[in-house]
Amino acid sequence: MKKEDEEEDPLDQLISRSGCAASHYAVQECMAQHQDWRQCQPQVQAFRDCMSEQQARRREELQRRKEQSSAHS
Repeated sequence: MKKEDEEEDPLDQLISRSGCAASHYAVQECMAQHQDWRQCQPQVQAFRDCMSEQQARRREELQRRKEQSSAHS
C-alpha cells in the first residue's frame, strides 16, 4: 500500500497527460525564482496556450467519437 505522500497528485497526472508538463514546470521554476506572477507572464501564457490547444484537441476527439457512435447506431 502506498503512503499518501508517494501518490502522484491528480493535478500533476492531468498536466502530465496533457502534454503541457514542460511549460507547467517552466511556470513553477519562474515562480520559485522570482516569486512574482508579473515576471512570469511569458511562461504563464505558454502554459495557458498549451492547455487551450489540448482542450480543443480533446473536444474534437470526443466529437469524432460521438459522431462515429451515432453513425453505427
